[in-house]
Amino acid sequence: MERGEAGSPPVAEEKAGEGEDDFGYRLFPDRNKKPQSFLVRNLLTFHNKCQLMLRMTLDTNPYAQLLLEAMKQSGCTVFNDRHFSCENCDGCVSGGFDAATSQIVLCQNNIHQQSHMNRVVTHELIHAFDHCRAHVDWFKNVKHLACSEIRAANLSGDCTLMNEIARFKFGLKGHHQTCVRDRAIRSILAVRKVSKETAEKAVDEVFDACFNDLEPFGRIPHSKTDAKRAFRDFQNRARYNANL
Repeated sequence: MERGEAGSPPVAEEKAGEGEDDFGYRLFPDRNKKPQSFLVRNLLTFHNKCQLMLRMTLDTNPYAQLLLEAMKQSGCTVFNDRHFSCENCDGCVSGGFDAATSQIVLCQNNIHQQSHMNRVVTHELIHAFDHCRAHVDWFKNVKHLACSEIRAANLSGDCTLMNEIARFKFGLKGHHQTCVRDRAIRSILAVRKVSKETAEKAVDEVFDACFNDLEPFGRIPHSKTDAKRAFRDFQNRARYNANL
């Protein structure tokens, strides 16, 4: 289970002594419960709101639209009812990608604004895109996880200037790269029982290659305007390749 946006992860020293790694599933308790009926789910306010915000994201957000199109062209068509699940989660997480089921989990108790939903869906769709296009060993290879977390933080809008200001984090030269590195490390620590040093080493070893892997956007989309341009460029690229 890969983490989306979260608060401070558990302390690495505490995690290391907890025994066998649960791959972050403890943060998503509904994963192990029997699914509720359609009627019960839709009587829950959080679930209804989550579904409505998800639909708005998939229909209107250029980040999500580009990723959905890219996955479709890679042979991994995403279906709303099959590949997204609104669930209650631990208070520190907003979403995750469950590689075992190829499903994106959206934390209906922690996502309350459309802008937040947009960012979480984009972040997790980047993990899903990586899962589709590459043989990612999510559970045993921490470098693979680090690479996808770097890409998700870099391309999803997690580290935009406005988001960093909202976190009271300011910087000048290289601040975007610092934000991406820090958030990738935090994500690894939240879902893997490894030391901070191990997470930092994995991120540092793959950082340059993964930070510069901008697929399918072709650029770092710092705003919705950038994302719209990237989506348009991707559509044009797809049309060109179809005519070859």
